[in-house]
Amino acid sequence: MKEENALGREKVSSLVLKIAIPSMLAQFVSVLYSIVDRMFVGNIPMAGDLCLAGVGVCGPIVTMIGAFASLVGIGGTPLMGIALGEGNKEKAQKILANCFVMLVGVSVVVTIASLLLKRPMLLLFGASDVTLPYAEAYFTIYVCGTIFALLSIGMYQFVVAQGYAKTGMCSVILGAVLNIILDPVFIYIFDMGIRGAAVATVISQAASTLFVVTFLLRKADIRITFGGYHLRVMSRVLVLGITPFLIIAMDNIMIISMNGLLQKYGGADGDFLVTVNTIVQSFMLVLTMPLGGISGGTQCILSYNYGAGYSDRVLKAQKYIVGLCIVYTGVLFVLARAAGPLFVSLFTSDPEINAQACRAIRICTIFAVPLGIQYEIVDGFTGMGQVQMSLPLSFWRKGVYFFSVFLIPMVADASMIFYAEPISDILAVAVSIPMYLMMIQKILRKREAALAQEET
Repeated sequence: MKEENALGREKVSSLVLKIAIPSMLAQFVSVLYSIVDRMFVGNIPMAGDLCLAGVGVCGPIVTMIGAFASLVGIGGTPLMGIALGEGNKEKAQKILANCFVMLVGVSVVVTIASLLLKRPMLLLFGASDVTLPYAEAYFTIYVCGTIFALLSIGMYQFVVAQGYAKTGMCSVILGAVLNIILDPVFIYIFDMGIRGAAVATVISQAASTLFVVTFLLRKADIRITFGGYHLRVMSRVLVLGITPFLIIAMDNIMIISMNGLLQKYGGADGDFLVTVNTIVQSFMLVLTMPLGGISGGTQCILSYNYGAGYSDRVLKAQKYIVGLCIVYTGVLFVLARAAGPLFVSLFTSDPEINAQACRAIRICTIFAVPLGIQYEIVDGFTGMGQVQMSLPLSFWRKGVYFFSVFLIPMVADASMIFYAEPISDILAVAVSIPMYLMMIQKILRKREAALAQEET
């Protein structure tokens, strides 16, 4: 296959651009799933702000579904990429088959568990007596479409991992465009309110799933097959996927913690601050998801060349990937200050919410540029199968964030909690860069030695 083989032969700079740009755009477009929902919901007559808070309360379950998709998708694609670098297509096909059945199985378990625990989960996520009915309405419908969310996100990874970044981007654009069209239809024309936003999202995810699964069944070089399921293969996927899973799961817990702490320490302004946080998290999605598209989408380049023992190509690729990450986060840093009010106005016309949300966005993006470096270091280690490196580095950043989130409202005003983000960002990169410089050459030399031993 031309695209897949190019991972080991094409000029590194052009290869990085060919895969990173579509992957970044795909994730940027996928943010629209969340942004468009919240924009239309926030403008529902009479109850827009409460509906927006309700959707924000549901954010953790949406994020958690993405975590399970990453557990299998990002856990399986480096293994498949390394197998392709070794020239073992049969092994790569077996990995894809096992990951597909894992995603289906996980979706069933997550759906049942979420519906059974719906009310206590929403209360834990920060719902109040006022916002709970809105959160329940959105939550119930969205969770029923879990299988589409998992398959569209998880299988997308295997499309990009084979070099088909543009095809992967098309699958995401299909869902996002459909969501933009259907949101006003179901919310306003059919007068379904917040339920309409959930229905539109589920239908859009189903369309993306159909597109990507059909491609992997019929057109991809490594296709979905049935049978050959092995617990050993599944366990390897889970071990490698635990890093991205825990990263997203920890983000999830942080959103829950922030909403809960804002309710606890915000007093009468609890719902107000949760609404602000929902808008802020929407902007952070615009920052982190496309950034993850750059660092995560290009993992296939690192996996393939690491598997083939092309250390020089791995190092060159990472230089270009870091450069792209810095450019993107630099642009978002500027936009957070120049276009923050415009972004916030998409969600609310309340001047107090607008002012507070703009201030919080500026705070959260203080160290956005160093965050771009952190993303590539962690995702780069994951792409090379080095979970023993990526997991501690990720935990360090999340641990600092957690400590800050709980400490700040105890000693300062609840609205100061947004400073937890820049504190964790700068301390994370302060540890990750030295660790990367110390370990990368050792990891690559070890791989070269292992391949040389196999040849002899």
